[in-house]
Amino acid sequence: MTTRPAPLSLALGAAAVTAAAPALAHTGIHEASGLAAGLVHPLAGADHLLAMLAVGLWSGFVLPRAFWAGAAAFLIAMAAGAGLGFAGQGLPFVEAGILASVVVFGLMTALASPAQSPAVTAAALAAIAGFALFHGHAHAAEATGAALPYLAGFLLATAGLHLAGIAIARAVAGRVLVLRGIGAAIAASGLLLMAG
Repeated sequence: MTTRPAPLSLALGAAAVTAAAPALAHTGIHEASGLAAGLVHPLAGADHLLAMLAVGLWSGFVLPRAFWAGAAAFLIAMAAGAGLGFAGQGLPFVEAGILASVVVFGLMTALASPAQSPAVTAAALAAIAGFALFHGHAHAAEATGAALPYLAGFLLATAGLHLAGIAIARAVAGRVLVLRGIGAAIAASGLLLMAG
């Protein structure tokens, strides 16, 4: 009889594999033009992948009836950050902000409660939007050529990662310790990425 790995084991394994891969999606070695490049870009680095999954996890757990709110805040602010990047407006500490987002979003997930106060939820949504500016700016700063299809691609891929996080949160619903463990693993992965 075979046993199925627990969701926490899968999440920890995925975090370890991802952390062993090149850490940042902003290496300048990937093509950054067109829809296909935009679809691939958020998946190309652990920083984006983990941050976007964590937003979905947090949203799916804390906002079961408005699970879309975290993703919407992220996508809107990411598009705004991309607009800043496309306009040539500088944004300080972009890579540091992206790495910090992995840690913060992981901690938000690890410490989340479906009964958290509206003020804490609003602060979390503001943090999601604030960090999304960095992600969007970084995507746009690397864009070349067909920038609008590239923007559409990374918005679609980001939405897909948010939905994957929401699906995981729903799959482990009722198992708060599993969700907390996944959040802690994401935060720890962020710290590893920061360490280089």
